[in-house]
Amino acid sequence: MTTKRAFLGAFCTLLIAALVSAQAVYQPKYKGDPARSDSEALAIAYIKTFSRAQHAYKKKNQHYATSLLELRKTGSFTPRMVNTDRGDYTVKFKAHKDKDTFEITMVPKQFAPDHRSFFSDEEGKIRVDEQKEADDSSPILKADQ
Repeated sequence: MTTKRAFLGAFCTLLIAALVSAQAVYQPKYKGDPARSDSEALAIAYIKTFSRAQHAYKKKNQHYATSLLELRKTGSFTPRMVNTDRGDYTVKFKAHKDKDTFEITMVPKQFAPDHRSFFSDEEGKIRVDEQKEADDSSPILKADQ
């Protein structure tokens, strides 16, 4: 009976370890996907959607939106996206009304190799930083980075 319990215990431990390991491996969403986790993929997708909405807003209104609320019906930027709590990330949006520019940063609630910070502005380039909040001096995010 003790041998059966030991075997069952070892089997369960191996099964749990295999499940945890399988969850840790990120599956890219498309060829060249630079994300390292599902959370990063969502953060990058948010920035891309936000950027498209800003450019659509400017085309219609001759200036960029100065709040997330203004974007809520622009393109695929939904009312739910106004919420700055995005799971593992927090959205930081800053509008520079006098210069008609903007900045958006996705800051992880906890930095990790698979939870980097992302930044973009009206130019549309996504920048990344592994150690701190990304900004306009951070390296540009490249495919398969």
